[in-house]
Amino acid sequence: MKHKIAPSILAADFGNLQRDCEMVNNSEADWFHIDVMDGHFVPNISYGMPVIKAIKKHARKPLDVHLMIEKPERYIEEFAEIGADIITVHYESTVHLHRTLTQIENAGCKAGIVLNLTTPVSVLEDILPKCYMVLLMSINPGFGGQKLEEITYSKISQLRDMINHKRLNTLIEIDGGVNGSNSRKLIERGADVLVAGSYVFKSENPIKTISELKSI
Repeated sequence: MKHKIAPSILAADFGNLQRDCEMVNNSEADWFHIDVMDGHFVPNISYGMPVIKAIKKHARKPLDVHLMIEKPERYIEEFAEIGADIITVHYESTVHLHRTLTQIENAGCKAGIVLNLTTPVSVLEDILPKCYMVLLMSINPGFGGQKLEEITYSKISQLRDMINHKRLNTLIEIDGGVNGSNSRKLIERGADVLVAGSYVFKSENPIKTISELKSI
């Protein structure tokens, strides 16, 4: 399967949100990556329901909604209702993880788990068969523009081995510090989906940058 590219809208120009959504629509990107932060689970606040509704209005590709919030189970149905196609929740953010993934599925979305940078992939041993996707944070979550941490590569390899051993089709997504210098190595280690924010939206030609990431 060819790897997917999911530009992170967190790095878009919110004064020209429709323009940037159209750019993603017209590019080789596969998904819109939507980072939702609550100022509690991570030390930043991003955007909420109204902004996501606006993105959905213009998006012609799936919305990959990454919930960096405490107790995400409180809002699953609302995110599904406003247009999420994939919802990922942090392993560290919810007590009853299996129940939350089931809630996402029952809301009509694909369900995934996110692991913080230093959370070992071994915690997924029992829950992995229920995951459409696992998102590995390659930075400490909360702010864009950070450098990808080296620990990410070994975690991808470990997770890929676990997925293959269980004969699953679970996707591996990487979020944080992805760029043209490290994307090939990420894919070679086993990543299926690359999230890129600042690297795409701050580039001189975002469509070309997405194309270059996709062509690796």
